[in-house]
Amino acid sequence: MADISLPSEIDPRSGFCKSNCTFYSKRNPIPLPSNHSLDVTTFISARSHHGKVAFIDAASGFRLTFSHLWRAVEGVSTSLFEDYGVRKGQVVLLLSPNSIYFPIVCLAVMSLGAVVTTTNPLNTSGEISKQIADSKPVLAFTIPQLLPKIAAADLPIVLLATERVAATALSSSKLRIVATIEEMMKREPNQRRVKERVEQDDTATLLYSSGTTGASKGVVSSHRNLISMVQVIVNRFNLDVEKQTFICTVPMFHIYGLAAFATGLIASGSTVVILSKFELDEMLMAIQKFSATYLPLVPPILVALANNAEIIKKKYDLSTLHSVISGGAPLSKEVIEGFSEKYPNVVIMQGYGLTESTGIGASTDNLEESRRYGTAGLLSPSMEAKIVDPDSGESLPANHTGELWLKGPTIMKGYFSNEEATASTLDSKGWLRTGDLCYFDEDGFLFVVDRLKELIKYKGYQVPPAELEALLLTHPDIIDAAVIPFPDEEVGQFPMAYVVRKGGSGITITESGVMDFVAKQVAPYKKIRRVAFIASIPKNPSGKILRKDLIKQAALSKI
Repeated sequence: MADISLPSEIDPRSGFCKSNCTFYSKRNPIPLPSNHSLDVTTFISARSHHGKVAFIDAASGFRLTFSHLWRAVEGVSTSLFEDYGVRKGQVVLLLSPNSIYFPIVCLAVMSLGAVVTTTNPLNTSGEISKQIADSKPVLAFTIPQLLPKIAAADLPIVLLATERVAATALSSSKLRIVATIEEMMKREPNQRRVKERVEQDDTATLLYSSGTTGASKGVVSSHRNLISMVQVIVNRFNLDVEKQTFICTVPMFHIYGLAAFATGLIASGSTVVILSKFELDEMLMAIQKFSATYLPLVPPILVALANNAEIIKKKYDLSTLHSVISGGAPLSKEVIEGFSEKYPNVVIMQGYGLTESTGIGASTDNLEESRRYGTAGLLSPSMEAKIVDPDSGESLPANHTGELWLKGPTIMKGYFSNEEATASTLDSKGWLRTGDLCYFDEDGFLFVVDRLKELIKYKGYQVPPAELEALLLTHPDIIDAAVIPFPDEEVGQFPMAYVVRKGGSGITITESGVMDFVAKQVAPYKKIRRVAFIASIPKNPSGKILRKDLIKQAALSKI
């Protein structure tokens, strides 16, 4: 394992180094393997041997042991390589809700040096088609119910099911269903197969992150990025010492779920209980039935647990639960204290990360740290940060607000086939411009003040305003539009549109008409849920929408 050296003049309290204006993590550095020829699947499998049950399907109770998991991964990787010619560097699409099969596919694909790209099952066929056109997968894994969404792609398809289905009953006869996952899992490994050499710097995943200019961009993450992420997760929860049971409700296709459940926690030998989708009662029943100890979630779920605590406690036994891990947005003092009062034996932990940083950035690792209200936590192990004035480019010390820049072993390689976007986000020294306005306090805690990227966070999903604005402008009765985040206690934020009608169209276009127009063309989480008509959209001299002015206007008018 490689050691990490740090400057000697770092302020031990804040982690700030005056000589280079850099904040350094106050947590112990993570050890990383020095062997360059190493894929993340091999790294994980070498660590997880001490575990017994890897995954449990919450609905059926089916248990997948670690020995069964690695046998299945070997079978699928053998089949991909020998039966379907998947090779290093080629992309494989995974379109599925949470499932026991999800990590099997990911680990098998990455073991070959091939690349996993995932997408949200709620996305429309058009949205998925754009990702397919960009990433050019050679094969797809999906469930029978989602076949219609990739029918036009003309890809060989492996069904995540126990039996093949009649393609014509579900979608176009053009579908090329070549196997089921169960068939591939039973494939006998070829002991004479020579595996391609995979380096830590090779690409492992291609996840799509919403950008400020509308179109999503493929985030290229390496095996080294994922190995580093695994090390952070295992060390954060001290999982090598005591095995735990985690509930998985957050989506595995997202960096949060992929990092924790499809890769990270496997390395610790912990057990993951998988729910295919979030239902509060099903989640609570799973905690009780499987004696879960950890519950990763997004803020709206934590709020729901606090608000309904009396009813929940009467109905469910949550005595084994000792930690909840919240991600997506910092929790307020009221939420933290309200939850802690209702569940005094459950510790709140928080985290900050991006797809571009493999889900790693900062975290609170105990209730005392979380009680520094509004913080995203201390920098993650081996992570460096700068606070940069967006106007002057000057790096700032503690208690000064600027754009957060991050650097460390989990930072992405760049954006897929997009040199311009990569250059504007990653500098030549590997610093990632996060697009978040932040500051560090005198004790090294990170606080997120605002989002330069202006992404709307709906139940943890990212919604780019520019994408919805471009769609609204295709309506014949709309001359201009702006989309803002509207705060909501249950979902965090939802998209609200300010619309400028074309002259004479006041009778034909209505609030419901605008919402219906958008709803037919986007995933449910991207839907416009409020509309206000306005004479003109406020903009600065360069034509950029003054979104902050509209956010203030929405708050003042209590629309």
